[in-house]
Amino acid sequence: MELLKGTTILCVRKGPIVAMAGDGQVTLGNQIIKASARKVRRIGDGKVLAGFAGSTADAMTLLERFEKRLVEEQGRLARAAVALVKEWRTDRILRRLEAMMLVADADQTLLLSGAGDVLEPEGAAATIGSGSGFALAAARAFLEAGDLDAETIARRSLEIASDICIYTNSALTVEVLHR
Repeated sequence: MELLKGTTILCVRKGPIVAMAGDGQVTLGNQIIKASARKVRRIGDGKVLAGFAGSTADAMTLLERFEKRLVEEQGRLARAAVALVKEWRTDRILRRLEAMMLVADADQTLLLSGAGDVLEPEGAAATIGSGSGFALAAARAFLEAGDLDAETIARRSLEIASDICIYTNSALTVEVLHR
């Protein structure tokens, strides 16, 4: 999988809470174009969280397609993800899109890519984007410490990533699901 520049998305599961956080920075080359983009959304009647990294137009196209698949699959996350990735890989136009997605419901988190990946990451944290390694390391450390909730871990981990990754800022969007 190619490391996409321009954002960091993190999903954390702890107890009955799933939190997904994303930074707000949009870059074009070496310039910051926007600092407050919303790259984490609630979809599927609010029961699914989706975060995206990569080209903005490509990511928005994929998000719309995923929402459509989610409706067609009656809210079943894994089936909608497989349907989207299959379309993404086989459609001549879609396969050129440069983006990745993290999607989560109350029960599972999935990473989707144009390479045909539908992966359920190991552990309680998953990330995509340029600052993903920094955010994942911070989240794992906070999870081991054991005294913070999922939302706080997601927020603090992205703040740490924003201090290290030049493509990630601290204008965060955080969405939470409760089981």
